[in-house]
Amino acid sequence: MPQQSVTFRFLAEPTDVNFGGKVHGGVVMKWIDQAGYACAAGWSGHYCVTVSVAGVKFRRPVLVGQLVEVQASIAHTGRTSMQIFIQVRCGDPKTQHMVETNHCVISFVAMDQAGYPIDVPEFVAKTDDQKRLEKYAIRMKEIAIETENLLQQTADKG
Repeated sequence: MPQQSVTFRFLAEPTDVNFGGKVHGGVVMKWIDQAGYACAAGWSGHYCVTVSVAGVKFRRPVLVGQLVEVQASIAHTGRTSMQIFIQVRCGDPKTQHMVETNHCVISFVAMDQAGYPIDVPEFVAKTDDQKRLEKYAIRMKEIAIETENLLQQTADKG
């Protein structure tokens, strides 16, 4: 049975921060990509590449010394693609009280050894939560495609 979710837990380090003393958004994006990759590779059993990230909004900063949790879960699959819901939470390591800092949907495509897309196992949403996340992931995938099409149309006119 393929692995459906992955959770990374670690402490935010001083090397992760920007000049304002908060963890860089780019560092958070790196964590998102790493957890997403681990989930996609675990589900597909193959090397995977990032295709897009949709719906990222930073709600609150991550501070040095906070416990960080990055949870990645399969939300939807296509023939060769996987949409993975990522939730980033942080909190005081002494209390373990965690709050969401951001979430998003990241899309990956599984690749064979020659670098071509390869089929992935189908994900079937069973619980109400899984069905809600799948609907959200599908919409985020559609928005990413619409955004790319709009960019292409704009570039073609220039």
